[in-house]
Amino acid sequence: MRFKKLSLYFLILTIYFISSAYCQQSGLSKGVNYLSEFIASDYFIETKKENSDLALVDSIYRRAIEFYENDYTEALLALTFTTIPYQRVPLVIPLIKVRLYYPLISANDSISNLKNQNLPSKLFYDSPDNDYGDKDKLAHFFGNAFIGYAENILKLADVFGYFVEAFEEDFKAQSEVDFRDVDVNWYGVLFGEMLETNKKILPSQIMTIRSLRYFRIIL
Repeated sequence: MRFKKLSLYFLILTIYFISSAYCQQSGLSKGVNYLSEFIASDYFIETKKENSDLALVDSIYRRAIEFYENDYTEALLALTFTTIPYQRVPLVIPLIKVRLYYPLISANDSISNLKNQNLPSKLFYDSPDNDYGDKDKLAHFFGNAFIGYAENILKLADVFGYFVEAFEEDFKAQSEVDFRDVDVNWYGVLFGEMLETNKKILPSQIMTIRSLRYFRIIL
């Protein structure tokens, strides 16, 4: 519990400095708004009727790459913030135990709500069979893909993947680390590392590997 609280504190500060720098230098906020509006759009809703959720993930990914003109580092970071299904996260100040709610980079309330409703949720063989499904796994995947792709810049791969679990704990969504999240983190890093040498690879291909690996083990 203590480790997760400290990780949350450290990671929110890290996200703050990263996001501040990118907002000023590369238009992260514009990218998050653009991608959120795309996911919230009538076009995306209609596309959902004809495509699998994995295909939808690829379409969001392609939009990000196009928006950032093949700057994969910025695209992956924008995808991370876009797919976090929260607009604010709780920050507990150590010692005095005061809780503040730190706003993440996000679209306005109406767009964010629609975006969250439309986020792909059926990503893996073991995705929960409900409306929420694995929506939170997208931020895990793209956040760790960002680290895997830009690991020569940031050495946070061992801790970055825990930020959504920590947020969920403080939101009372779960009481302990979800080891499925940790598993998805690994595949996110794999995607980022493979992207360095193969720009044609898609998120759905790596996500499918996770499911195929499971079935290979049990057969």
